[in-house]
Amino acid sequence: MSDNKPALHQTLRPSMGAAMGRLHRLWRSAINQAVGELGMTEARWAVLLHLAKLGEGCTQQVLADELAIEMPSLTRTLNQLQAQQLIERRRDPADGRVHTLWFTAAGRQRVADLSVHVERVREQIYQGLSAAQLDACAEVLLQMEANVRGLLGSGEEQQ
Repeated sequence: MSDNKPALHQTLRPSMGAAMGRLHRLWRSAINQAVGELGMTEARWAVLLHLAKLGEGCTQQVLADELAIEMPSLTRTLNQLQAQQLIERRRDPADGRVHTLWFTAAGRQRVADLSVHVERVREQIYQGLSAAQLDACAEVLLQMEANVRGLLGSGEEQQ
């Protein structure tokens, strides 16, 4: 009997997930090293860059979801960034229980500085790879992410 299922990919045995995890940790370490002169912890630069990606005015909950972290962890980091006068929280006019997040002028400058360092790291990581390879990799990663989200969503329905 022939099974029409494709064979599991063997190049990254025992685990492609472990290889992606290692790459992620190394990538973040490279950024930490590159932004060291800015005095930024990983938690702080990650929050600033994700807020820049999402856009000012997003809620704390949206940012927590984007970062896949719990609200207490995000709140601690936001408190630190606010103390450094890099961000400010504003009550949402439509719902006073919700805080939206905004950069101060110093925060916008810090994001610009971070972006320069992060772009240098990205260029070094992408050395030797063509645009076509990077595009194909991005497509694969996005599809795998969608598959995992579907798996997690279907698991939640079964519980």
